[in-house]
Amino acid sequence: RAVLRGGLTGWGLAGGVADRLPVYGAVPDFALTERSGRPVMAEALRGKVWIATFIFTRCSDTCPLQSAEMARLQGEFAAEEDLRLVSVTVDPEWDTPAVLARYATHFGAHPDRWLFLTGERATIHALAREAFRLGVVAPGPLPPSPVDEAFPSLPPSDGGGRGRATAAALPGPERALAKAGSGGPVILHSSRFVLVDRASRIRGYYETGDPESLRRLREHVRALLREA
Repeated sequence: RAVLRGGLTGWGLAGGVADRLPVYGAVPDFALTERSGRPVMAEALRGKVWIATFIFTRCSDTCPLQSAEMARLQGEFAAEEDLRLVSVTVDPEWDTPAVLARYATHFGAHPDRWLFLTGERATIHALAREAFRLGVVAPGPLPPSPVDEAFPSLPPSDGGGRGRATAAALPGPERALAKAGSGGPVILHSSRFVLVDRASRIRGYYETGDPESLRRLREHVRALLREA
């Protein structure tokens, strides 16, 4: 093990692409609940390379795109035992473990390699903002307007068909409007993917829907996986 910048300890990244990736900070300790009902601590991911994204199951905007991309990553890296995918809900009051389990099944998520986490709203939103440096805001409900049901296995989801101007004002690395239905909250959150190395350090941010950014994500994942 090597001593890292800032006095942290962890796995060294020697040379090549991995060594050139910036370090944006470290993921702190957390305790959340996986869709299976088991507790998941940050320590359980230490020693793994992982990709995090923040979603919620009633979302009819960016979240289905994020989850579909995670499903593609799962397939492409199926042989990599040291890669984990982590989807964290920003709507934990609705997204119980049972709801997340149904959502995960829709996307064919592996029970051990693609985790879906829920917990206390304050804890999750603080984790998104303070650790991952991603914007998340849950303003009051807007009047709903119908949208297509995104997932047959989930309750029908209607979306408020307004609010993109509000989303543009959201602070954070990226803005996204995720629409909930049936008078539920409109949750503004970043749709970026975040890459974390074996030492729990954040190494990159990648844009949903941007082919070049997603290509770089794959390149950087491979580079980090090659490092011992």
